[in-house]
Amino acid sequence: MKKKLTAALLAMAMTVSLAACGAQEAAEQEEEEDGGVAVQVLEIASDTIFTEHTVVGKLSAENEEMIMVGSAAKCTAVYKNAGDTVEKGEKIATLDLGSTIANYNAAKIGYESAMQSLNDQKAIFEKQVKLAEDNVANTKALFEIGAASQLEVDQAELNYLSAKSGMNATLAQLESGIQSAKSGLEQLGLIMDNVDLSGNIIAPISGTLSTLNVSEGGFASTSLPVAVITGAEQMKITAAVSEALVLQIAQGDEAEVYVSSVDQTFTATIRSVDRSPNYQTQLYTVVLTVPAEVSGLVSGMSAQVTFHTDVSENTISIPTEAILTGADGQYVFVAEDGIAHRRIITTGLTGSGVTEVLTGLSVGEELVTVGQAYLVEGSAVRVVGGGK
Repeated sequence: MKKKLTAALLAMAMTVSLAACGAQEAAEQEEEEDGGVAVQVLEIASDTIFTEHTVVGKLSAENEEMIMVGSAAKCTAVYKNAGDTVEKGEKIATLDLGSTIANYNAAKIGYESAMQSLNDQKAIFEKQVKLAEDNVANTKALFEIGAASQLEVDQAELNYLSAKSGMNATLAQLESGIQSAKSGLEQLGLIMDNVDLSGNIIAPISGTLSTLNVSEGGFASTSLPVAVITGAEQMKITAAVSEALVLQIAQGDEAEVYVSSVDQTFTATIRSVDRSPNYQTQLYTVVLTVPAEVSGLVSGMSAQVTFHTDVSENTISIPTEAILTGADGQYVFVAEDGIAHRRIITTGLTGSGVTEVLTGLSVGEELVTVGQAYLVEGSAVRVVGGGK
């Protein structure tokens, strides 16, 4: 009996305790409700908004130079590494181009000799033609005074025409030989471009050796550049845009650029906009100039290029996430003297996380940006954050 009484008393005590806790929680909830819904607000102000279009572009140097060698020659020495700074005229590597150099020198001598022969033959023929021409004139003068016959005049003219025809035929043959020699020299010259007569690859400009595709003991490729040098001057960005965007941008416009590999953001200026699309991609090429003060960029880096179009100035723009949608359209809440008021709005341009509001809001009002989903017209609100 005592045990039953004790158990009953414990049960009553627990019931009273739970009731007290429940009452306390209800009181706290009621107090929170009496204080209003916790919200964050933002004071509405006028601003500039624009539509954004982002594309990916590539960075390159204004005066980037690629050194190609049209011979799979063996590399015998390397003097620089990728990333090194080089000066114009400095040696980068040495290739075994002994036979190529010999052929080039022979072709050069042959071409120069052919040119000299042409000039010598041309001078001789021109003298012969001039003599034949003078003979025609003299014979005609003698004919006028009866000292020469018509047959002699005809023979003089025939000799002149024969001399001129012989000159033209011989010079044409010599010039044909010269063109052949020149073609051979130019082909060898492509191999020797930026290579001296010792087989040394010479830097054509000063800058950074961004790429080096040869190593000592290896062979140079005929399809890849032996070296790529990025000049020390301004960089540029090349991007491709759609036909819809190309009509909205022009030379001189600015664009925001972000290079993620170096975590840099800067403003670039549009230098040129192609008005004809690429045949394969049907996209239009846009070239932008990187400001001279921007450093740390390397050719080949990717860049996010954001073009701003459809600019609207001195307009109200609010965070897009503050806008709600109902049966009657888009709306927001503003807080005034602790009360939430529902406002139907009309919107305009959309930008990066913001939307233009054309009607429904005024500058200086407090827009609810957090907690608006829990509000109705006339709800009590308690501002816990936000501001201007």
